[in-house]
Amino acid sequence: MAGKPLIVWHIEKLKAAGITEIVINHAWLGDQLEAALGDGRQFGVQIAWSPEVAGGLETAGGIRQALPLLGEAPFWVVNGDIWLAGDYGPLLCPLAPTALGHLWLVANPPQHPDGDFALVQGQVVGKMAGQPSYTFSGLACYRPAAFAAEPQGRAPLRPLFERWIAGGQLTGAVLARPWEDVGTPARLAALDVRLRQEWPA
Repeated sequence: MAGKPLIVWHIEKLKAAGITEIVINHAWLGDQLEAALGDGRQFGVQIAWSPEVAGGLETAGGIRQALPLLGEAPFWVVNGDIWLAGDYGPLLCPLAPTALGHLWLVANPPQHPDGDFALVQGQVVGKMAGQPSYTFSGLACYRPAAFAAEPQGRAPLRPLFERWIAGGQLTGAVLARPWEDVGTPARLAALDVRLRQEWPA
């Protein structure tokens, strides 16, 4: 993509933001990722790998499996199939003392027009009348304790989010910069064209 793999964009921006210890979980074609990126030294970072079982564990399951590699401090998660313009530094782990997670939300893209959540005074809530809805960007900060009690295995994030919302433990903010979900080959190709023509790294 614009001369380098999408995951390398993430690694370079994390490095620029001061994050040099990176955990990558993978399922499909993970061996190719490991072969290409190795231990991260070519990028000036240290990569630890968390391979998932065939078919994957979904996001919450993958995080739960990777906890032993993540340490005790809050950690930042970036989905591998998104692209974000600008520096990552201002987005890293703005967790309130009582929050288990903090989500970065974006304006709803064409492929997801109804959005996921609303935002009220910095608290993520379910969609509600009279409040604009937003889409979860795939960028978030979490406390390890939010996953530590969860069972191992395949698990999506949404049920955890709903539990944290009910407890007032999920905060959020709107991400006001170019963002793309590149979850299909067509959207990846379109982003490649736009990066080459319009958006700086």
